[in-house]
Amino acid sequence: MEKSFTLRVLKSLNRKSWLALGLFLAVTLVVVPVLHLLVPPENAFHVSAYAITLFGKIMCYAIVAIAMDLIWGYGGILSLGHGLFFALGGYAFGMYLMRQIGRDGSYQSDLPDFMVFLDWKKLPWYWSGSDSLWWVAFLVIVVPAIVAFIFGYFAFRSRIKGVYFSIITQALTYAAMLLFFRNETGFGGNNGFTDFKRILGYSITSPDMRLVLFGLTALMLAATLVFARWLVTSKFGRVLTAIRDAESRVMFIGYNPLWYKLFAWVISAILCGIAGALYVPQVGIINPSEMSPANSIEIAIWVAVGGRGTLIGPVIGASVVNLAKSWFTVSFPEYWLFFLGLLFILVTLLLPHGLVGLWKTLRQSRGPRT
Repeated sequence: MEKSFTLRVLKSLNRKSWLALGLFLAVTLVVVPVLHLLVPPENAFHVSAYAITLFGKIMCYAIVAIAMDLIWGYGGILSLGHGLFFALGGYAFGMYLMRQIGRDGSYQSDLPDFMVFLDWKKLPWYWSGSDSLWWVAFLVIVVPAIVAFIFGYFAFRSRIKGVYFSIITQALTYAAMLLFFRNETGFGGNNGFTDFKRILGYSITSPDMRLVLFGLTALMLAATLVFARWLVTSKFGRVLTAIRDAESRVMFIGYNPLWYKLFAWVISAILCGIAGALYVPQVGIINPSEMSPANSIEIAIWVAVGGRGTLIGPVIGASVVNLAKSWFTVSFPEYWLFFLGLLFILVTLLLPHGLVGLWKTLRQSRGPRT
């Protein structure tokens, strides 16, 4: 059984795809660490700490984009609330990071600084076990999965779809954002979690820890691509695509779309939660703004720009948009949102299949004519 599963996974990608994936891992796991640690800062080939943090953040976004593509590109379910699952994973891991501060905080208390400031006397019950990395890793997966399962079950059972589903997902993440903004919820209010010190006793800002987090993110991105490719090329993926194209016909031949859509929805939420957990220690902060509807809409834009239903397209879209965002917010900060809106309009009108679709069209136009 294990051998058969391994063969199916290996066959899910062609030779060129495996070669590209191997090259990506070689660059992120070998070349980048060498250029960061061994090449002096004044050298043109030195990779700075800022660059590592930036590309680590973009890889986290790429994982979220793949998760969105699973349900939108292959399931036809447009979510405008995926920022919620991303933030839940980030907050779960942020609880561990806050506990690791210990007495190094401003108030030198065993409680996080924001709790001391608000005159809390003890940790809330839901913070129990948050000083354990393994328990928090469990929460990173389980909390987004439970929220996604409960919401998705009732939404899909009621056969809510299309723009109505998009609206209620947006309402869900907006309600969660308002909840986390409240100080009494025990998640830091509008400031969220920040001022992290260490992971497993190691400084979170040290070059070694920065590279470890960068490498883990690269491995997770590669694993997500392989898993997603295997999933969409399996029988489950073919049924999910059929539900996207003709749900009534799929029901007529005996399949129940509820469980297929719900499974894809929960898997997508889990991937977002893991991405959020990897994002927080690299960026150094998590607050309720990560749940804003605008962030979730931006996730959909990444997928649309890259090309939905392609898996690699969302990775490209997330990279292109966020690199442009990093440049625009420094050079022209007041015009960034205008650029983002214009980009989405142009892609919708001129590139309905995204950048990947444009590349395929150019390749076909250069091929032999028959």
